[in-house]
Order: sequence, then structure tokens, then C-alpha cells
Amino acid sequence: MYIVAIGWLYVVLMMALSENSVVAGVMTFFWYGLAPLALLLWLIGTPRRKRSGVAAKEDAGEPDRGDPQPD
Repeated sequence: MYIVAIGWLYVVLMMALSENSVVAGVMTFFWYGLAPLALLLWLIGTPRRKRSGVAAKEDAGEPDRGDPQPD
């Protein structure tokens, strides 16, 4: 998935470099590249974050498996 994101950023960077002004280039890079890509990666990562949150809650209720006898 990250290779697609890197490819998309490369294409948008080339689009931004072809703009007439620096401001137009920065806005092109942000609005066509970073903003949509950040939203897409955040939405795709939502199920993974939910699973890790549930797993962390389950692990929190588990007793410590350390040695019960003191040294």
C-alpha cells in the first residue's frame, strides 16, 4: 500500500513543479497530494487501530505472568 502512496506523491510533486507560481505549486501538492492521501491512509488504518485497541483492553485484564515467588 505504501508503494502506491509514494507513487501518488511523486505524480503530484511533478504536477506541483509544473505550476506557474510557488504558491500554486504548494497548494497543488497539498490539495491533490497530502490531504487526500492522509485521509485515505487514515481511513484504511481505522480497522487496524480498532483491533489493536481491543487487543490492548484484553491484555490489560490478564494477570502478570511473572514469577510469584520472591528471590
